[in-house]
Amino acid sequence: QVNLVESGGGLVQSGGSLRLSCTAPDYTLDWYAVAWVRQAPGKEREAVACIRNKASGTWYSDSVKGRFTISRDNSVNTVYLQMNSLKPEDTAVYYCAAASKYTNRKDDYNYWGQGTQVTVSS
Repeated sequence: QVNLVESGGGLVQSGGSLRLSCTAPDYTLDWYAVAWVRQAPGKEREAVACIRNKASGTWYSDSVKGRFTISRDNSVNTVYLQMNSLKPEDTAVYYCAAASKYTNRKDDYNYWGQGTQVTVSS
């Protein structure tokens, strides 16, 4: 079981920025592909970005492309989601998820964090 811990959520005004972090205290995170998945109230979970294990390949959903950037710093065992130009519709709980194989399908991710709340006010 890979334990994932997210941080960095909060309240921000529309147009603002936040950076989310995901770390795995007991595992080497660069062995895994990592995704950021969000869930807004009353909606299904939506994968918004993912990054390959070790390599630099990334994927973004159309809803965040050009505004969000996923990256990883293996020296500190952390994956980041830089979120710029935030909109009220980005309000959601953001989850970090890990999988042995790279995929943009949220259902293929085996390990999940507890989530961090992001609220964007208009």
